[in-house]
Amino acid sequence: MMVESTTSNSKDYSVVSAKDLCLTFETNDGPVHALEGINLEIKKGDFVSFIGPSGCGKTTLLRVIADLEKKTGGEITVNGTTPEKARLDRSYGYVFQAAALYPWRTIEKNIALPLEIMGITKAEQRKRIDKVLELVELSDFGKKLPWQLSGGMQQRASIARALAVEPDLLLMDEPFGALDEIVRDHLNDQLHQLWAKTNKTVVFVTHSIPEAVYLSTKIVVLCPRPGRIYDVIDSTLPRERTLDLRESPEFLKIAQRVREGLAAGHAYDD
Repeated sequence: MMVESTTSNSKDYSVVSAKDLCLTFETNDGPVHALEGINLEIKKGDFVSFIGPSGCGKTTLLRVIADLEKKTGGEITVNGTTPEKARLDRSYGYVFQAAALYPWRTIEKNIALPLEIMGITKAEQRKRIDKVLELVELSDFGKKLPWQLSGGMQQRASIARALAVEPDLLLMDEPFGALDEIVRDHLNDQLHQLWAKTNKTVVFVTHSIPEAVYLSTKIVVLCPRPGRIYDVIDSTLPRERTLDLRESPEFLKIAQRVREGLAAGHAYDD
């Protein structure tokens, strides 16, 4: 097992490192090869998007990083240790496709829940809640119940809850997939600003090419059956971005490479 120091401040420090990673599910109909031969390095401060068709293993790979699924072959480290230890150390925050907020708890009490479980003092809870609500621009909505917020605001609250545990790594599984395009564009812009402010390492699952290109420093294109990496694209876009960048030649060039990779991956599978 590869183990790296967790104390390095170097930009070259690998937050996630996978080597020949495989995952096979055993079912009544026989084995299902979900992931095969995954080799990937995610550096500190990266924003990495996984993109590919349904069934290509995007979410499965994210869940392996989170220790919600167990690899069956190869190696993987998260923050220089095993995914299990990273989970127990609360080294990452996880944002699901649905906001998954408890309807009977206010927004601030939803954010407080993992802090209560961790045994964080009330004073420290208050400090962290106020901080993350400000980061996601929901400072005036802490006393509201989830049903009183729009879908986009609920997802921002979910992101705030993940950030409240002060993780090194943020794992996001299609958090904006169910939202309309206008709201999604707005949240893409807000998420990019949030990433720039916090310098978190982000791993983001999406089906959207424009979303992947706009947000990412690195785009991982996966193809299906079994899930494997077809292409890894290092973005040449500037770190500071606004939505109008999506009309630029460089943006369109990267988007075309993603599109070609998705098409070629399907053709290879067929």
